[in-house]
Amino acid sequence: MLSRASHAIALCSIANFINSADRVIMPIAIVPMADEYKWDLHGQGWVLSSFAVGYMSSQVIGGSGAKKYGGKMMLTIAVLLWSLSTFLVPFFAHSIHALILSRVLLGLGEGLGLPTIFHIFSHAIPCEERSRAFGYLVAFGSIGQTFASVLCPHLDWEWMFYLFGFMGFVWVFLWIVMYKEIRTSTEEDFVDPPKVNNNNVSWREFLCHWPLWSIYIAHFSMNWSNYIIMQWLPTYMTRTLGAEKSHIMFTAVPYIMNSLVGMGAGHFADSLITRDKWTLLSVRRLMTSIGLLGPGLFILFFSAVNNLSLAVFFVSLSLGLSACNSSGHLSNHAEVAPNHAGITFAISNTLATIPGITCGPLTAELVLQSHGRWFPVFIIAAGVNFVGAIIYLSQSAASQVL
Repeated sequence: MLSRASHAIALCSIANFINSADRVIMPIAIVPMADEYKWDLHGQGWVLSSFAVGYMSSQVIGGSGAKKYGGKMMLTIAVLLWSLSTFLVPFFAHSIHALILSRVLLGLGEGLGLPTIFHIFSHAIPCEERSRAFGYLVAFGSIGQTFASVLCPHLDWEWMFYLFGFMGFVWVFLWIVMYKEIRTSTEEDFVDPPKVNNNNVSWREFLCHWPLWSIYIAHFSMNWSNYIIMQWLPTYMTRTLGAEKSHIMFTAVPYIMNSLVGMGAGHFADSLITRDKWTLLSVRRLMTSIGLLGPGLFILFFSAVNNLSLAVFFVSLSLGLSACNSSGHLSNHAEVAPNHAGITFAISNTLATIPGITCGPLTAELVLQSHGRWFPVFIIAAGVNFVGAIIYLSQSAASQVL
């Protein structure tokens, strides 16, 4: 019999599997779609980035809505919205403007999801199990991306959206039937009670503490390189490395690496904490350093090679090591703001979605201005990672600030 915590982890991790799979479909489908509808590189960039506009807009709504109305209702709404917008993409594809709108709606739905899950986890998962909980959450997201990356190249692009949209509808049914939420004063307390139980915090407080900003900046830095890989890897492999359609399934390898490292890093981080070998802050800083400096280094190696196999190897190491962040700054929210983890994550993920908006058109512009060269794109990504690691190392904390 699964405990309440294990039940929450399992269902939410499956939701993140579908969430993450839905994000990978368009970067794969856009190659045949662009050929069919004659979109230029700038048009493709806006289609890819429009998701982030909606995603950025709904983060705080998800975090505060889960606190007010409960995680079950908010996650039901979130998965229904993103699944419906995925399922309907083939009906909008004839018009690039309608397609962009559907991508914005996808972002709105997915933007509600993770802050709600953070709220659920912060009320159900004790500190000594938190790293592995977030590790499994992130790992299932990577497994979803892997599954989509392997399967989608073998499907007509329309069926990519039909399949994963339908999977979301099935999950909603199971969630409503299987997940029981008890909302009482006891259930609304954290498993590990905060030192200061302050529910009346002004919005200004979320922007006035450097330990919070260190998390926000680390999250922004992680997402900068991750969005580039997620949005542009199939295009880069096809147009620059000469990959054929059958080779696009190799975009699954980085996500496999990400899921394996994420689960392993979560157990490793929790073992350091439970055995009292490291302080909580030292573990968060160690895992974030690995999760930012490693990907920054290997994305430079990735950009410097022209061999497809070697490129897949380096980008897999880059995305794989990025999973260590789940045991670093992503787990840090419930420690610095235990009563408001859903909201602090929502703010963090809102800021970290800016790269998702800018990476599409900015990458297209840099590549065009560089006469087809991608090196400037990856240099900037690595630099952002290095700066984020330095700021987190110097400014982070593991004690409550809100």
